[in-house]
Amino acid sequence: MRSDIVIIGGGAAGLMAAYGAVKALPEGSQARITVLEKMPRPGRKILFTGKGRCNFTNLKGWNDFSRHIRTNPNFVKPAFFSFTPEDMIDFLESNGLETIVERGDRAFPYSHRASDVLDTIVETVLRLGVVVLTEREVEEVAPGFSIRCTGGETFECDKLIIATGGLSYPMTGSTGDGYRWAGSFGHAITPCFPSLTALVPKGYKVLGEPDASMRAHIDRTTPMTAAGEALQGSKLKNINLTVDFGGGDVMTEFGDVDFTDGGIEGPVGFQVSRKCVKTLLNGGRVAFSLDLKPGVPVEELSARVESLWESIKNDPRTRRAKDGRGINGKEMYRILLGKLMPWELIPGFQAWNPGILKTSLRQGSWQGRFRRQPRSVYDVDLKLLASTLKDWRFEIIGFVGYERCVITAGGVSTDEVTAKTMESKKKEGLYLCGEVLDMDCDTGGYNLQCAFSTGYLAGKSAAESLGDD
Repeated sequence: MRSDIVIIGGGAAGLMAAYGAVKALPEGSQARITVLEKMPRPGRKILFTGKGRCNFTNLKGWNDFSRHIRTNPNFVKPAFFSFTPEDMIDFLESNGLETIVERGDRAFPYSHRASDVLDTIVETVLRLGVVVLTEREVEEVAPGFSIRCTGGETFECDKLIIATGGLSYPMTGSTGDGYRWAGSFGHAITPCFPSLTALVPKGYKVLGEPDASMRAHIDRTTPMTAAGEALQGSKLKNINLTVDFGGGDVMTEFGDVDFTDGGIEGPVGFQVSRKCVKTLLNGGRVAFSLDLKPGVPVEELSARVESLWESIKNDPRTRRAKDGRGINGKEMYRILLGKLMPWELIPGFQAWNPGILKTSLRQGSWQGRFRRQPRSVYDVDLKLLASTLKDWRFEIIGFVGYERCVITAGGVSTDEVTAKTMESKKKEGLYLCGEVLDMDCDTGGYNLQCAFSTGYLAGKSAAESLGDD
């Protein structure tokens, strides 16, 4: 089968490349644009974005947006202005999907269903005449743009766009094929590693003997310890996370953290994950410090903890808890923690900080003719509690890999791609876009927008160059 433009990969970048191409064709053009997608349905990874709600872009202007690009922002700039976040919103709304902008300039579909975003994109490109072929796994790309799929089906084209994504979420079809094909045309591949991923504290997972080949990768399915189970599901809002990389290299972020079956995630966890993963892969050490009360100095917090403790001890309900053996200090401690943190965090906090509540055995009093029985007495180290709330420490020993990371860092070197067109500098007529490139961003809609922008520009440039041959 012959097409004027073939796009390998039907994800965010590939679908938007198809849209950019068809929009750039002159009116009445009979040019054929074909998308080859290896999975039964295109765009599956879009369904996972924003926890299924699809934070599809971020409306920050370029100066602020570019600060969230972790590689070379100047490379992305022409693509960004060729198809801006406002253009993406216009695209969806003009095709029937209502959108909403939330905190942090993050844009979502009003329905908060990622499937609505995907369906709108796919239906639009199909309506415009793009051919989208699913279950077409490409096996080989020959230099003359002859493409052979599994089963022997072949496609030939004048312009080829590689939009295969990276290595993250391989069950969606992202298995790194694009790196091999780009490499066959002479492109250099910047080493890849997982980004925007869960970070695993020491003691969170049940680990056997370390495997040197893993290099800090801990599969998400690895069983959790009892302490990890106690923390799983907890969410911390408006905390400070300080990361110590050793040698005086420290970074601090403010925001929200989630404890999941993978490890430490959430917006702040993802924000620091790229550098943490890179440090661990290079053999470095990573330590976390969580400040649960960033707006309160430790001295003031310590005084508050002591005041709360006194009020609990003097509460009439506590007095009624006397049973002849004294007040139940363990229960008082739980009540104290409930005044200092979300209730769902208490079991995890206690499991990870057992030294705050100290237990000792004391002889009880004579009970008539019966012998004295030992009883447990609980003492709370209030100063240690206050200092831990300000400096809750974790040693990070690993990370969740491509099986569940949001984005792949590394990829095809952008030094070998023309930023104004997304065309390869190694092979005329070859274009690359999206996650296959060495281009990754923070969480918050930035990665998807970069995929849409570079995809749109690649498709537009390929279509405009058809008449040059």
